[in-house]
Amino acid sequence: MTKIALITGASRGLGAALAEALAPDHHIIAVARTVGGLEELDDRIKAKGGEATLAPMDVTNSAAMQHLCLSIHQRWGGVDLWAHTAIHAAPLSPANMVSEKDWEKSWKINVDATRMMIAYVAPLLEARDGARALFFDDPRAGEKFFGSYGATKAAQIALARSWQAETVNTGPKVDILQPPPMATALRARFFPGENREALTKPPAACARLLG
Repeated sequence: MTKIALITGASRGLGAALAEALAPDHHIIAVARTVGGLEELDDRIKAKGGEATLAPMDVTNSAAMQHLCLSIHQRWGGVDLWAHTAIHAAPLSPANMVSEKDWEKSWKINVDATRMMIAYVAPLLEARDGARALFFDDPRAGEKFFGSYGATKAAQIALARSWQAETVNTGPKVDILQPPPMATALRARFFPGENREALTKPPAACARLLG
């Protein structure tokens, strides 16, 4: 049976690196809004002899996500691994100046989409023995200027931890991992003047996280 890995937020950074790392023994279902990034990922996976199904869509679109999960069920019957890396990094801002637009977008992508995806993907994971869901913590809650990102990322991980506790005896296995500081576009938005050469490259981080 073909192993299936669903990567949400797969067009770049950690998501893309995970897709490439898993491609040798998984068929990759790569979800992201950026079509160009997905196509470049597909080229890299094919160059290594792997296969991917590209799903250029917004994880906040409930109808699109439902259709995707139904299609996965109909074609493959389930998912062996789901890695959720889709995230919105709102601009740094004092707490009293967080814009309504940034807050709503952060909540919609970081929290509400996670809740929705857990509901849609759980049956696909339950259909496969030994299936896993991966979430990635970045604890910024309470740090100055990280109000929007820190609060919504903490809420996302709190939701994942509840699911983790609820599935200890029944599965699927839910892992919450904390990557090292990585040279990604997301981190560059928060720390634009940082020495990126000192940061871990996403492929190296994947080797640690999946190993």
